[in-house]
Amino acid sequence: MSGWARVAGQLGATVSGSDRAESPALDHLRALGVEVHVGHDAANVPAGADVFHSSAIPADNPERTAGRPSLPRAELLRRLTALKRVIAVAGAHGKTTTTSMAAHALLGAGLAPGYLIGGALRSTGEHADWGSHRSGGWLVVEADESDRSMLALDTDVAVVLNIELDHHATYGSLAEVVEVFDAFRAAAPQVVAAPELARPGDIVFAPEDLVLEPGGSRFGWRGHEVRLVVPGAHNARNAAAALEACRLTGADEAALVAALAGFSGAGRRFERLGHTRSGAEVVDDYAHHPTEVAATIAAARSLRPRRLVACFQPHLFSRTRELYREFGAALAAADVACVLDVYPARERAEDFPGVSGLLVAEAAADAADGREVLWLPTLAEAERVLGPRLREGDLVLVMGAGDVDALGRALVVA
Repeated sequence: MSGWARVAGQLGATVSGSDRAESPALDHLRALGVEVHVGHDAANVPAGADVFHSSAIPADNPERTAGRPSLPRAELLRRLTALKRVIAVAGAHGKTTTTSMAAHALLGAGLAPGYLIGGALRSTGEHADWGSHRSGGWLVVEADESDRSMLALDTDVAVVLNIELDHHATYGSLAEVVEVFDAFRAAAPQVVAAPELARPGDIVFAPEDLVLEPGGSRFGWRGHEVRLVVPGAHNARNAAAALEACRLTGADEAALVAALAGFSGAGRRFERLGHTRSGAEVVDDYAHHPTEVAATIAAARSLRPRRLVACFQPHLFSRTRELYREFGAALAAADVACVLDVYPARERAEDFPGVSGLLVAEAAADAADGREVLWLPTLAEAERVLGPRLREGDLVLVMGAGDVDALGRALVVA
């Protein structure tokens, strides 16, 4: 929402907003001249304002019931995407990174696109920007299936990376997820899809002759050699998808490839935070699904650490209840696994009796074949126990969609 606030301001709107607690995002908005409030109160809403809310805001929130009816964020997305030609990137995994890659590549190719991304684009430091044209031009958007807001987008190029059941509070089955993706792609004139999901008429993406290297990869694409400095086979797939989508804008292929060689990642996506006092490297990642955890651990292995320590914070009780065994199996691939308690986000513990991060820790211990598994429920406990155990040559992964990044930053020497 903070990125969309920035774009609304660029388009001439007077923007204000609120969040339940202080955060770097609020400080960033203040620096942009956006009026922000800590805490939710009807008095925060200016008279006559259009109010938009994220799916994390409950219906009884006082700002949703103040004045005119509050509109879901999907409506704001619909209005913004109607103003430009749109590349919309969808998938259970990798959409933030792929959207960031596409925006970065188009910027490097000189197209000055707009972008709306769930993480900060490291090359600009921003989640969002409207680009060089008030209307017209290209806009690269992360399409979110979690609340079906992807269906509100006015899309010209739809990118489908993968499909998997992730948001168990929204969908009752994988079939429901597939239906939403089908509707998303049917509304777009052009579709870029993974080989296993492609249908007649789709443009298929896949890296050719992929070679994984320490901290990166190289592969072929339409006669070009593509080099990446972000690790993992999954990022090579993401890059191939981004290149195919960007090619449809008419951008020069060689310029796109050259730009991607300088792509260093998106915020909280394999973000290298620094080193601990003992010399261990700390990496933060937003991975919050077993497939993502496994891919991130595999990418970390490409850096060839002495020892890989994976510290995971489950996100949502509903997801933990459904997938704790799969999380445990993914974490067991680390040399040491550390599990924190569940970050509840919009859910309440009392609605999910018996569900905690301990389920994940026990599943990891069952699958770890004797490797160490630590149950450290709080960030403070994890920092206190992990800090003295880390050594030079270790790589520490802190993973999750909650506030586990604070642990990573606490471990790093300022």
